[in-house]
Amino acid sequence: MKKIMFYSQHLAGIGHLVRSTEIIRGLAKHFDVYFVHGGQAVPGFRLPSEVMEIRLPGLYMEGTVLKVVDESQSLEVVQEQRKALLLQVFETIQPDCLITEGFPFSKHTLRFELIPLLKHIEASGYPTKVVCCLRDIIMTQAMSDGVRAKKQERTCKWINRYYDLILYHSDPQLQRLEENFSQVDRLNPKIFYTGYVTQSEAQLPLEDEDRLHLNQPEPSIVVSVGGGRHGYGLLRAIANLSPTLAQTIPHKIYAFTGPYLSESDLLQLQERAALSSNLVVRRFTPRLMDYLKQADLSISLGGYNTTMNVLKTGVRSLIYPSPSEDQSGEQTLRARKLEGMGLLRVLSDADLAPERMRQRILTALNQPPTNHLFDLHGAQRSALKLQQLLNGEEDNENLDRIVQVSSHPALETVGTF
Repeated sequence: MKKIMFYSQHLAGIGHLVRSTEIIRGLAKHFDVYFVHGGQAVPGFRLPSEVMEIRLPGLYMEGTVLKVVDESQSLEVVQEQRKALLLQVFETIQPDCLITEGFPFSKHTLRFELIPLLKHIEASGYPTKVVCCLRDIIMTQAMSDGVRAKKQERTCKWINRYYDLILYHSDPQLQRLEENFSQVDRLNPKIFYTGYVTQSEAQLPLEDEDRLHLNQPEPSIVVSVGGGRHGYGLLRAIANLSPTLAQTIPHKIYAFTGPYLSESDLLQLQERAALSSNLVVRRFTPRLMDYLKQADLSISLGGYNTTMNVLKTGVRSLIYPSPSEDQSGEQTLRARKLEGMGLLRVLSDADLAPERMRQRILTALNQPPTNHLFDLHGAQRSALKLQQLLNGEEDNENLDRIVQVSSHPALETVGTF
């Protein structure tokens, strides 16, 4: 089989890791996949067993500052180690395709290792195809028009020099690339709309705690905050409200804090849960989709993966866009669009107050489930597009066609590619 080297780096949360994992799960059915990544570890998170994992020395972002996971090492030393390791891995694998997740549209902080790799591929003469896979919305941090234009010019230069294809994980019915990348007409490689990537219901391990909770007869509410760095305010609001909700509705609340919530914040939530008969607090589960499928309501931040899980399961949803300055623009934009289509409701800071939150929850529970026609088969369509690229096939009209499916699990079909 042809070989794919897939580079992904999660810096703040776990969204990029989760989405990349679903993509490589689909790729592994058709290719030998080497997954290269180097973010903070996520206890309990598992990659597909058929994928070969290569870990780089860990990096993460704290605000706008790049930091080293192993604090005994300097950033400069780790950067050199990573750069050398990437070149070594490429030479060892000699892949038919390199995929960079996000870069060069985002994650310019990582150009210290990716530009040398791209230059090496260019100079090597290997027939390696280079592909960018990109989330629907590029980070929309506040910046002047001049700075944004300069950043986009740099992106265009890198894309046009080094890349063969852009896999854009979006459905044009909801989000088009030109909406937040104004220089899209200057990009030479084909932009292929894959549809949205959603988490699969693959044969994931069922741990004892999941088995216990998923077999409970009570109706449920699921609260989740992605990686957990920025979701404590929402978790605290729900935890404080849980005794009042226990007197009003019969729902069990399953709150997942994410692996990066601080130990002190986790302890406070666990102490609250110990006093609340209707609240369960956990860091992480690989079976989040199972909880959402049987839930009556999801309350969460508005990251790509969580939002797509909501659309896939059809669960009622309240979205609180991340309070993180570097993520709020992306999450608010996506959530407001979906709210305008009647597919979810957006929470504001004011809604975290106890009585406001109680009313929002009760109102949401009385809403009917939603349906939509977005394409949620981004992982499968990405794999098929890469087969086409690496086999030298002509573009297939059926592949480029948007597969329109309902979000209701009973009605969803993969469609004909």
